[in-house]
Formats: sequence, structure tokens, C-alpha cells
Amino acid sequence: MEANKTLNSSQSWRKLLTKNPAIAVIRTDNIEQGINMAKAVAAGGMNIIEITWNSHNPGEIIQQLKQDLPECTIGTGTILTLEELKEAIASGIQFCLTPHVNQTLIKTAINHDIPIIPGALSPTEIITAWQAGASCVKVFPVQAIGGIAYIKGLQGPLGSIPLIPTGGVTLDNAAYFIEAGAIAVGLSSQLFPRHALDDQKWDTITAQAQLLMERLSKFQQ
Repeated sequence: MEANKTLNSSQSWRKLLTKNPAIAVIRTDNIEQGINMAKAVAAGGMNIIEITWNSHNPGEIIQQLKQDLPECTIGTGTILTLEELKEAIASGIQFCLTPHVNQTLIKTAINHDIPIIPGALSPTEIITAWQAGASCVKVFPVQAIGGIAYIKGLQGPLGSIPLIPTGGVTLDNAAYFIEAGAIAVGLSSQLFPRHALDDQKWDTITAQAQLLMERLSKFQQ
């Protein structure tokens, strides 16, 4: 039964990504700012939103966004420890990303029917994460090891593993990562220019999200 639940959860997560091939990654030291950032990208058509666990009061932000943006899927990232994961699950996360491969975290997420996307870089790490039960694998930091060319190069031996590159994805190259074989991409600073955050120009952030989703629209299924 648990295996079937996990399989269904992972399949649902990957199906969601084919419709929404971009994750907005929010890191903030202000609850109100984090909520406004999420609402701004949601207004631009992004429906998968990650609140990093090293934000200020991430659990509170997640709980509020689940109420305010019921059409969106709200999760967390930058989970490093089992204690953090348990706190995140208690806050109601709908998916989880980590910057590394940790068997305990993967198993715990699976047991709670939470899609988990560990961060990996080498083929060995990617395969280890996938075989441990990862729903997808985050390739991070992708730009440090070849960017688009690296994702394309992985397709031969690892094409059956759904990859989400982060750390170097921009509005200009996001579509090329999908063309290279990625199932989705994750973006942070590209969506949230510092000047827009400082001046609370949420319309600017919405426009960034709209532009991204327009460029990825041909990949949406």
C-alpha cells in the first residue's frame, strides 16, 4: 500500500510538472515580503512555489499561502536535517527539495507521501537519489558543471530520470534546459530582481513570471 501511495504521489508530481515546468524559489527574511513574492509570481501564471526553509518563519508563510493560493502547489526547499523535514511536513508542505542526497530524508518524505526532490550533481549521485525513491532529482548547481550541455549529456544514460536543474537557470535559458531534457526548472533571483523587492514593485515580478511562462508554454502538456 505504501509503495502504491508513493508511486501515485510521484506520478502526480511529475504530471504537475509537465503542466507547470517552472518552480519559483522564494528565500526571504520577511513574512509579508515572502507572501507578496509568491502572490506576484502566481499572478504571472506560476503555480509551483517553493519557500526555502532558511527563510524567516517558513512554516507560517507556507500555511498562509496554502490558504491564499489554493490553486498553487506550495512546498519547501533547502531542507538539511530530519528535524527540519518533520517541521516542514507539519506546516503542510506539498513537496520538498533538498540540496543533497540523504537516504533518511528521502524515506521520511516517502512515508508521509510527500514528493521529494534531492539535489545531486554527478551521475552517481543522481542515480543514488532516484533508486532511493526520489520523485525527481534536482541538478544543482547546474551552471557550475556545464549548464544546458550537462543536462543534454545526461540524457543518454539517465534519460529516464526526471531532472530539475537549478542554480544558473535564467529567463533566457530556461527553455533550452527543457529542450535539453529537463522536466522542469527552478528559478529564484531571476524572478525577483533586487530593485523590485526593495521598491515592492510586485507588478515587475509578475511580468517576469509571465515572460518565463510564455517562453515555456510550448512545453506545457
